[in-house]
Amino acid sequence: MNVQELQRRIALYDDEPAYRELFGKFYRPLTQFACAFTRSPEMAEEIVSDVFINIWERRRHLEEISNLKVYLYVCTRNTALKYLLKQQKKVAIAIDELNVELESQYNNPEQSMITAELQARLQEAIQSLPPRCKLVFKLIREDGLRYKEVAAILNISVKTIDNQLAIALQKIGKAVNVDLKKTVRP
Repeated sequence: MNVQELQRRIALYDDEPAYRELFGKFYRPLTQFACAFTRSPEMAEEIVSDVFINIWERRRHLEEISNLKVYLYVCTRNTALKYLLKQQKKVAIAIDELNVELESQYNNPEQSMITAELQARLQEAIQSLPPRCKLVFKLIREDGLRYKEVAAILNISVKTIDNQLAIALQKIGKAVNVDLKKTVRP
């Protein structure tokens, strides 16, 4: 079921199964995203739980949100920064300081044909990306967000997203000798 349908069912019918499905769909990527800010898996889980509790408590207003996916990421970012401020660990974190963990998405049949050596080189290349490139790559490639959505989440321009992704793809492509630019959708 798509996100808009889940959003509608939660807002209009207090549909708990739809809420659980929405939670299941976004919990893991949002937790990884929050962890990039907090560097604490436990705090990231707490942040995402708080975001979803807020969603349920304000479910009557969900229909007013035009893009729930972006809204969830922005809420997660804002909540993470508020937690950090409360704990006085850091007042603000630059995108370049984020520690991003990437989850392997290369489990489909096409990618299974890649040799173990090539897959290891690919993961090594991704892990060696600068933090901003890695975060942009993760949000676009792993979480399936569009350039505009990532720009809204990170509060940077679409052109910056395009440049960062180009840098990431160039470095990864060079490391594995593949032209990856053809595999990304704007």
